[in-house]
Amino acid sequence: MSDEWLIAMGLVLVLEGLVPTLAPKAWKKMVSDMSSKPDGQLRMIGLVVMLVGLGWVFLIS
Repeated sequence: MSDEWLIAMGLVLVLEGLVPTLAPKAWKKMVSDMSSKPDGQLRMIGLVVMLVGLGWVFLIS
């Protein structure tokens, strides 16, 4: 695995941990709100986030 992939995976972990570290109450509320959403809506949110990520990677590479 290349160094770039390892760095990218580390940055994902940093970003994933940022909100629970800085605002744990807001993070709990967001997770609670997300769990009450229908599966279809969560899939659409996940798809949009993935497409934004792919666009980001495409633009910088």
